[in-house]
Amino acid sequence: MKIVLLENVKKLGKKDEIIEVSDGYARNVIIPKKLGLPATAENLNNVRLKNKNEEKKEENLRNIAEKNKEIIEKAKFVVSIKAGANGKTFGSITSKEIAEAIKNESNIEVDKKDILLDESIKNVGTYDVKVKLHKDIQATIKIEVKES
Repeated sequence: MKIVLLENVKKLGKKDEIIEVSDGYARNVIIPKKLGLPATAENLNNVRLKNKNEEKKEENLRNIAEKNKEIIEKAKFVVSIKAGANGKTFGSITSKEIAEAIKNESNIEVDKKDILLDESIKNVGTYDVKVKLHKDIQATIKIEVKES
């Protein structure tokens, strides 16, 4: 019996793949556990339509990420840090503070987990920081750290 898999199944195949299994295995394991459906014309068409919709969504997300990359690479973000009389800073700039600065300046929301800091920012100055906007799109932004 031909089956369209709805999920990845170990040693059988990947999601949306059409595989051949025995009738008993399909009726007793695959279909009741909702791991797959019989490969009818209707089910095959539904899988194709779902894949097209997912591709369109992915393309839209990618386009939005490209536009956001252009916007935030042109901008300069300012973050302040407390410093003592002799110029020594207290603490460091976190990815959360950088995400807030991006949101305030450019109105683009970035998750703090997507800000890639090589090392913690503990001194006053200008730094280049990488921001992951999409699974394969990264932007490099300028962060200016000032004393408060």
